[in-house]
Formats: sequence, C-alpha cells, structure tokens
Amino acid sequence: VQLQASGGGLVQAGGSLRLSCAASGGTFSSYDMGWFRQAPGKEREFVAALRWSGGNTYYKDAVKGRFTVSRDNAKNMVYLQMNSLKFEDTAVYYCAAGTRATPIQYVFDYWGQGTQVTVSN
Repeated sequence: VQLQASGGGLVQAGGSLRLSCAASGGTFSSYDMGWFRQAPGKEREFVAALRWSGGNTYYKDAVKGRFTVSRDNAKNMVYLQMNSLKFEDTAVYYCAAGTRATPIQYVFDYWGQGTQVTVSN
C-alpha cells in the first residue's frame, strides 16, 4: 500500500486544517489507519487511529475534542480534521496503515511521506 498525505500548511492558533491521506496499491478497506506526528527535536507520537470499518476511533488525550479522524473506503481516503489548533500541534503529520488501530507505531506496516503543519501564535 502506498500512502500520500496532504493538506498541511501554516495556520494561526485557533484555526483549522484538514489533512488527507490517499491510499493506492492495496485493499485499503481492510486496513486500520493511523495518524502520527513528529515535532522538531521530538520522537514521533500517536495522534489518532480508526478501524477498517471506521466504527472505532482512538485519540491522543491532547487532541480529543479537537481532532476527528474519518475515512472513505470508496475513495481510498482517510482524513484528519483538526480544529482549535494550538502551537504545540506544530509537527510533520504522517498517515499509516496496518492491521490494528493502536498507538503502537511498529504495528503499522505502511507509512506516508508526511505533511507539515505549522501553527503560529
């Protein structure tokens, strides 16, 4: 599976962005999907994940109530709607595909190239 993340950019604190991740080359609907991020000087961390059906979602505590993960299996797409963005959300965001919707990174077999999100104060 090849993954292509997009939708990042520069936004003021309090603003919104929607990240997209396009999948190709595999049976997208069979994969659980995750979003991770890596801020400068920090390790990559879990942000959100959802099951192949889209029925179960999981979030990092710091983004609960602000971020929403969703997918459209007919379009081979997964999304991360980010609202009320904060400076500390600044990072490169990665989408990933795997067999479990989990915060554990090594469970995910396929990774996109990342898209930069910068939140200004």
